[in-house]
Amino acid sequence: MGLIIRSSAIHAAGCYTTQPIRKGTRVVEYDGPRIPKDVADVRYENRVVTYLFGIDGTGDVIDGFGIAMFINHSCDPNCETENIDGRIFVTAIRNIAANEELTYEYNLYDSDEEDCPCFCGAPICRGTMFSDEEVERRARLAKRRSAADLRKRAARNGHSA
Repeated sequence: MGLIIRSSAIHAAGCYTTQPIRKGTRVVEYDGPRIPKDVADVRYENRVVTYLFGIDGTGDVIDGFGIAMFINHSCDPNCETENIDGRIFVTAIRNIAANEELTYEYNLYDSDEEDCPCFCGAPICRGTMFSDEEVERRARLAKRRSAADLRKRAARNGHSA
């Protein structure tokens, strides 16, 4: 598979294909050392850039440092990730033309970041790289915090809530 790294309108550098890719093709494996998430949190605590891929249900992340780390997020992706026997593959979900940038939806979760804005530029852009579930979880949490703040203010002012 001919893949190259070059400038991207989405984010600094991106991964592009030099030849057409058929829908269903495994394009590349997201590989690297697997480490516990808490170890990664400490290791990358003060770093702006990380290339970590969370493995569902394991508490581990892949500390990737290969060509797959350059595949950017898009809300209208041409690829998706698949977990096959503990290995993570990036697979084409439609036919991809030569010289097209490869993208998949990051579906971020469990981030310490307040916001993870998306700059994919897709007409259907959701504005965030967080998963729908993470967006909903954060909204519920914000609602609970807001209600708790109202109760605290009412208590300080001598009112019951």
